Amino acid sequence: MPHTKRRRLVTTAVAVSLGATALAACGSSDDDSKADSGPVSLTYWAWAPGMDKVVDLWNKGEGKKDQITVTVKKQASGDTLVTKILTAHKAKNGPDLVQAEYQALPTLVSNDAVADISKNVGDAKSKFADGVWQQVTLGTNAVYAVPQDIGPMMFYYRADLFKKYGLKVPTTWDEFAQDARQLKKKAPDLDLTTFSANDSGLFAGLAQQAGAKWWTTSGDQWKVAIDDAATQKVASFWGGLVKEGVIDNQPMYTPAWNKALDTGKQIAWVSAVWAPGTLTTAAPDTKGKWAMAALPQWSASENVTGSWGGSSTAVTTDSKHQAAAAKFAAWLNTDGEALNALAKESGIYPAATNAQTSGAFATPPAYFSNQSDFYTKAAEIAKTTAPSAWGPNVNVAYTSFNDAFGTAAKNKSDFTAALKTMQDDTVADMKKQGFEVSQ
Repeated sequence: MPHTKRRRLVTTAVAVSLGATALAACGSSDDDSKADSGPVSLTYWAWAPGMDKVVDLWNKGEGKKDQITVTVKKQASGDTLVTKILTAHKAKNGPDLVQAEYQALPTLVSNDAVADISKNVGDAKSKFADGVWQQVTLGTNAVYAVPQDIGPMMFYYRADLFKKYGLKVPTTWDEFAQDARQLKKKAPDLDLTTFSANDSGLFAGLAQQAGAKWWTTSGDQWKVAIDDAATQKVASFWGGLVKEGVIDNQPMYTPAWNKALDTGKQIAWVSAVWAPGTLTTAAPDTKGKWAMAALPQWSASENVTGSWGGSSTAVTTDSKHQAAAAKFAAWLNTDGEALNALAKESGIYPAATNAQTSGAFATPPAYFSNQSDFYTKAAEIAKTTAPSAWGPNVNVAYTSFNDAFGTAAKNKSDFTAALKTMQDDTVADMKKQGFEVSQ
């Protein structure tokens, strides 16, 4: 099956001035408990490839029966789509549905751009892992979207080279550090992996695994805890390895990084379930030599992973047919036929647990044909996804990460100081936008 590179956490929500508003109970539906009568036409803004083919299944099946027709309008992702949604909402002419990244939801909710569809999604919650469902409820009783795809994080390694250099597949981060040091001693020209500061989603997922909750709310106040103990632990760990010189400090997704993976100069990568698609392009000569394992843990008694990427299907408050739109959103992300089509046409890894080992996921990705239990293992890992906590200016935090950690990685300087810069920049921006931020 095709796999798209799921690095959609790189660009995120655009902060818009909201005064003192936090996550109030916005987006209540005018018709959230009654069915629409007569033919209904819905517009869905999405960026996933092939979405129109998936929607055709609805229009010819459930949609035809219920007289609900959905039309897909292809959009750009990330900040571009969020800005467009907010602009359309201000003019009161937004679409009925939108594909929304999880970390963009707080911005959309705070601007009253997406509706609470909790009365219209039935038992959808039972189809998803708790940590995934939390991302569309934002810790409230409201439901602002239905999860579509996820990016549970995993550990990828060159099985042949781990064997050659006598390395143990790490189950803890301490063992990961030991592997890095052992490899550097045995093969000074090689690196276990790199710390990359050009994709903040990776660092966010690692912090999430460690227990971080960067944004939380209490009443009308936001608390920003990017510089919390959990994230400091992650920053200190990676900063220490970079300073020690036992891992590389160069960014990912460059020709040099591709070459390092393809030639065995780097023999491991902390990534997510979408990694096979990236490795297929970055390291084509090493197909069949890699293996996947669960992410190392901070203690041997833990079993938790972070999330790197993913999106949901939200219903807008501008929609005049919110009940019908919510019905489609639930079908799109829980129906077996729809999920198989999403996998085939859009290359997604579904958020719905029942689809993660069936249909397109019954056999491993071609790049990992040597690991027959790839998706069985991936599904087990996905169940352990930790809850995340996003805020209304994720884009500012991520930009600050790229700048501060980029400099720290290059200079092999203090990562915890870079983390404080990220915290300060995020808080300053929220106050500038008019949010109440607790000290």
